[in-house]
This record gives sequence, C-alpha cells and structure tokens, in this order.
Amino acid sequence: MGFTTTMVRRNLLVVLCISILISSILFSSTEALVRINLKKRPLDRDTVNALRIVRKIGLDNEAREGRLYGSSNGDAVYLKDFLGAQYYGEIAIGTPPQNFTVIFDTGSSNLWVPSSKCLFSIPCYIHSKYKSKKSASYTSNGKKCDISYGSGSISGFLSQDHVEVGDLTIKDQVFIETTREGSLAFLIGKFDGILGLGFQEISVKNVTPVWYNMVEQGLVSKEVFSFWISRDPEAEIGGEIVFGGVDSKHFKGKHTYVPITTKGYWQFEMKDFLIGNYSTGFCSGGCAAIVDSGTSLIGGPTHIITEINHAIGAEGVFSYECKDIVSQYGDLIWDLLISGVKPHKVCSQLGVCIFSGTEYISAGIETVVERENRKNTTSGIDLLCTACEMSVAWIQNQLKQSKTKDVVIDYVNKLCDNIPSPNQESVVDCGRISDLPDVTFTIADKHFRLTPDQYIMKTGTDLAEVCISGFMAFDVPPPRGPLWILGDVFMGAYHTIFDYGNLQLGFAEAA
Repeated sequence: MGFTTTMVRRNLLVVLCISILISSILFSSTEALVRINLKKRPLDRDTVNALRIVRKIGLDNEAREGRLYGSSNGDAVYLKDFLGAQYYGEIAIGTPPQNFTVIFDTGSSNLWVPSSKCLFSIPCYIHSKYKSKKSASYTSNGKKCDISYGSGSISGFLSQDHVEVGDLTIKDQVFIETTREGSLAFLIGKFDGILGLGFQEISVKNVTPVWYNMVEQGLVSKEVFSFWISRDPEAEIGGEIVFGGVDSKHFKGKHTYVPITTKGYWQFEMKDFLIGNYSTGFCSGGCAAIVDSGTSLIGGPTHIITEINHAIGAEGVFSYECKDIVSQYGDLIWDLLISGVKPHKVCSQLGVCIFSGTEYISAGIETVVERENRKNTTSGIDLLCTACEMSVAWIQNQLKQSKTKDVVIDYVNKLCDNIPSPNQESVVDCGRISDLPDVTFTIADKHFRLTPDQYIMKTGTDLAEVCISGFMAFDVPPPRGPLWILGDVFMGAYHTIFDYGNLQLGFAEAA
C-alpha cells in the first residue's frame, strides 16, 4: 500500500513537472512572437500626381546620372524609392521613449530618424525628431554618414540608444540621426524614418541592423520574421509584421521556400515570367529578384514591363526612338538572329551600340531628343542603344514562337507604343480590368499568379477613379542586374517569411 502511494505521488510529480515545462514553453513562444500592426495610407489622386512630379524632376534625373547604381560620395546606394510607400508602423527610441512612424523596409539595413539638429531641411519640420538630450540611455557616436536612394538622399551622424519595437527593447542600437533629407519624397511621405530589415552586408558604416540585435540579444525564439499585407481598402489594420515566427491566420496552405542567393538584399532566383499563358522567355534561364517591403510596386526590366503594358493597354511614352530602330533595323535584326548571331552582339554589329569598356553606348546616331538629353546630363541614357537591345529581346522571343517576320515586326512596333517612363506608374482603363490577363512569376518551380484585381491599384471614385498598373520599369545594369523588385503589390497577394536562420524566403497565398 505504501509502495503504491509512493508510486502515485511520483507519477503525479512527473506529470506536474511536465505540465509546468509545457506551459513555460508555450508561454515563452507566445511571448517571443512580437506583432507590429501596420497602418495604411490611402492612395489618393493628389498623392499620385505629386509622386509623378517628384519622380519626373528627381528620380529620372538620378537614374540618368547613374546615381541609382553607384555613389562617389555616399556610403550606400539603394535600388529603391519610398515615394509610393503606403505601409507604416510605430517604434520608439530612448528613455523615456520618443515615438516615430517608420517604414519596415527589407530593401535596406539601417535605422534612421530625423534629428533635433536637422535645421535646414523642410521635411524635418513636419516629422517627429529625436532629441538625444531628453534620453537617459543615449550614447554619443558622431560618425558622419550618407545614404542615397532612388528618390533622394539623407545624411547625418550615428548615435546609440535603446529602441522599442512592439514589446521588445533592443539595447544600445546604433542608428542614424539625419540632419539633411534632400528630397521632396521625404516631404510627401507620411513616415518619419526607415527601419531596415536587410542584411548587414549593405548596412551603412557596417552598423549592426535592428533585426540582428533582436536575435543576438535573445529577444526572439526563432530567427524569422514574416510580413502580411492587407489589400482590403476598408480594413482598419493595413497589415502585420511578426518577429520571431508566423501567424497561421495570415496565410493559406504551405509556404514554398527558395534559398537566398546573395546576402545584402533578400535576393533569390526567379524563373520564367508569364503574361496570361504566354511565356516572355526572359527569365527562363533564371533572373535575380528581391523582395522589398519598402517599394509599393513591382519593378522589372523595361522590355518586359513594356510587354505587360501592351497586354493590359497601359499608356506608353518615349516610343519614338523604339519605332526609329524598328523601321531602320528591324529586318537586319531578324536576319542577324536567324543567321545565329548572339543576341547581345546584334546591336554592336549594327553599329548602334559600341562597348565603352564597361557598358554599351550609342554610336553615331542621335535623334533630336537624344541630343537634348545629352545637354542635360553628364552621362546620359543612350536611348537608341537601349531601344535596339529591347527590340532584339522582343524579336528573339517571337522567333521562339515560330512567327513570320512581318507579324513579328508589326508586334514589336506595337510594343514601342507601350514603353513606360522609367520609374513611373502607368495608367490603365478601369473599365477593362475584368478583361486583363493574369501575370505569373515562377519561383522554386511553382507558379505565383497575380490577377488584375491584385496588380491594379485604384484611387478615386466614380468619374474621378484612376487605375494604376502595379508594374514599373526599373533597369539595373550588370553585374547587379537585371533585377526584379517584388514590392507590396506582390507581398499583398503572398504572405512572406524572411527566414534569417536558414537563409531562405517562404511564400504562401495570403489569407
């Protein structure tokens, strides 16, 4: 009897210990999931018009001058802009906490907010500013730094303080206090600063990113964070970031994973891209792509975005040079490709492009428009050379479809009408959305489809309604490009896991 009682007590003790252990594990894992609600800024017509003006006078000029792809003075250049960013979250810096609205940006790696010492930049006067003198946990650093973005630049100096993200406090985080914000983009934007979630490899001054410190300080149980972006215009919450795990309510089915190919951006290899059931052929051998929560649209090479524009009837600009190339050289391009000349050598054999040692540039043929462009830029974008290379890509792809020469030349001429302005949105007819084709990205041998309702953004109502294509031309030269940028349009359709521990990305249909 005594033996039995002792055994029962021992068993009860074991069960109690196991229960306590399970409870502690469940409790700790729940606590380790840190949720940040995202606010969504409505896309109104005035904002769209303002963004176009800013891009026209700022972003396009920077692209022409090469500042999107390299910097002689700045510490880093990011292939992005925040002009159309719609999703923001709250953080706090210092003791007691000072609140800021930031973009959680997987396309950069630094945290920056305006400084109280920012006196000569207008954007600083309409946003919250960090006051180091009011923080008991502030530590001075003082190193100067600059960052250039597609839509502007910032400069300032490094400081160190505690940063609150949700319920987490990251201690002694180094960040940038900006003293100059040199673009109208930061004036138009509703955000105070940027919290970068990219890899340390692209961090200015090699500063340890906030996410790295979350992991190193043991604030999350799993080395993953996930994004869910709501596309419901009536929803109070615009989305959610979960640090340390995922929320199963945010997705359907299982995630498809693809490995990170290059640390810096969250970069992976994408395969074929389809318009309807038609393969563009451009990425059949693989293309570099990044997932970028700080970019609102999907950016891709101009000649592919042009084919999309043609399929959805989007307005095109800058088509003169393209038509000029097709009329003068269309037959020769066809003949050279048929004879076996490599596509990348066709334009140089035609004498349209010459190799400068680092890139192909136009040779000897200039339109009035191009000459005017050369007057206004130091380096210039060689429009005829670019038009030639696009025409070669289109004709090469049509050859694979066994089309006749006349049909192909006519098709390429039509594509010329739909060439988008670099880094600007294209407008489509709202009444035709139901007739537009799906577009499909191939990732890890699985198709990720976007319907017209998913890739078209609407603003305004009734007669004032405007429909904007979710695709934007964005050309990144080798060796970094060609590059696709999958922004919020894609992430709104597909819940995304950023698996830092296993260096992979996961995609599943968003719930």
